[in-house]
Amino acid sequence: MAAYLSEWLSLLIRWFHVIAGIAWIGASFYFIWLDNHLEDPPEWKKKKGIKGDLWAIHGGGFYEVAKYKLGPEKMPGILHWFKWEAYSTWLSGTALLFTVYYFGSSGYLIDNAKAELTTLSAALIGLGFIGGMLLIYELLIRSPLAKNGMAFGAVLFVLLVAVDWALFHIFAGRGAFIHVGAVIGTIMVGNVFLGIMPSQRALVETVEQGREPDARVERLAALAKLRSTHNNYLTLPVIFIMISNHYPMLYGHPQGWIILAAIGFITAFARHFFNLKHRGIYRPSILLACGIMTVTLIGAIAPPTGRQAEAAATAAGAPKVADADIRQLVDTHCSACHAKDPSNPAFQAPPAGIAFDSLKAVKDHSAQIMQAAVNSQYMPLGNTTGMTDKERKELGSWLQAQK
Repeated sequence: MAAYLSEWLSLLIRWFHVIAGIAWIGASFYFIWLDNHLEDPPEWKKKKGIKGDLWAIHGGGFYEVAKYKLGPEKMPGILHWFKWEAYSTWLSGTALLFTVYYFGSSGYLIDNAKAELTTLSAALIGLGFIGGMLLIYELLIRSPLAKNGMAFGAVLFVLLVAVDWALFHIFAGRGAFIHVGAVIGTIMVGNVFLGIMPSQRALVETVEQGREPDARVERLAALAKLRSTHNNYLTLPVIFIMISNHYPMLYGHPQGWIILAAIGFITAFARHFFNLKHRGIYRPSILLACGIMTVTLIGAIAPPTGRQAEAAATAAGAPKVADADIRQLVDTHCSACHAKDPSNPAFQAPPAGIAFDSLKAVKDHSAQIMQAAVNSQYMPLGNTTGMTDKERKELGSWLQAQK
């Protein structure tokens, strides 16, 4: 019953997290688009302090949107703030991190072949990376480096890759990926809580008091705009990480940290194309480069084809593996989770609905097994059963022989 209720808790939190993330990222996309499409307003609007405006049509009607340079002459009675989209995304994501990785199956987070950790020590390491990177980012964004966008982006990317590398060599691949996502998400929500919201409160207070914005308010506003832009470039990498737990071919790869770094760069670069496009600057070469890099990455990490694997096995003199030996191997390393009634207390039902109660079921799921347990070491989770490289090769040879 505990595993059943845990599954429901995870499902409900994940569902809410996705909804909140859609709202937050959608707002980020919209407001960056809005800023980049503002037109020079007519003179009568400029006299009212309007910096730019635009017209749009949606939902069966026309919209006129105007952005003030600093603030209107009089504060409106109702002012809509955009903050809880960010806060609820981060809070639900943190709850999911604790539910699935810290209180759930330890195999998602801990790989004893990399580091023998208790769940508590692993959680403290993960939270330490998250808090430490937030502190480093805040120091950087408040430093003179923030004035040079390209240099700042390069430094931040190098730091995130370093975190990616370190976590991948401490945690299981899936746990490493999700913690890099948590680092990025925390930086993003920190931008809202520590930068954007204080700037907006200072601006509102200035307008309410009927004062002209001073240098401090203008500086906060400029920094808030920069933080918002940073968040916009981080959206696509963090979305990828949110869905990456479904694809062990990525985080289960021996060089998973390089794969994550590459995808982070490609997706942020692709976002740059759209941000330029919104400003009327068309650089299709950016998307072409992103496409080439993606195809190159797919080819670089592709597992050997059936004939290639068979030829390699023959060249290595791999012996034929008996069905009985594979049955015992599966029972030892797989059936605790992948059975109609799992004996592993962390699972109420077999993960992904895959049960290996017969060798036919093993054959039917050969592609998934090759990816998760032969071409990568993602399965068994955390390798708690101690599956050896020799056993993985035997399993791969047997699966190839079934084709």
